[in-house]
Amino acid sequence: MSYKVFVDDNFHYMDEDDRSLLGEFETFEAAVAACQRVVNDYLEGTYQAGMSAEELYKSYVDFGQDPFIVGGDSRFSAWDYAKEQSARLANESK
Repeated sequence: MSYKVFVDDNFHYMDEDDRSLLGEFETFEAAVAACQRVVNDYLEGTYQAGMSAEELYKSYVDFGQDPFIVGGDSRFSAWDYAKEQSARLANESK
């Protein structure tokens, strides 16, 4: 079984023309890690000192990349992960 990770652009929500294939992974865990890297790259590149978790998360859902996994029983929500990571980044900077 392999898992494909695709990436959509939140700014062009549901526009399959803006979808790209990030890669194919042999394990679900590797696919999740790839998705997490995409989200983390956006959040860490966007975060500015003093930014609230809510502001960072809103920026992500408006403009970030939305990776998702196809294959098997793949349950990963980039938006849920981004919400958790936004809170973590905002709290770490205090």
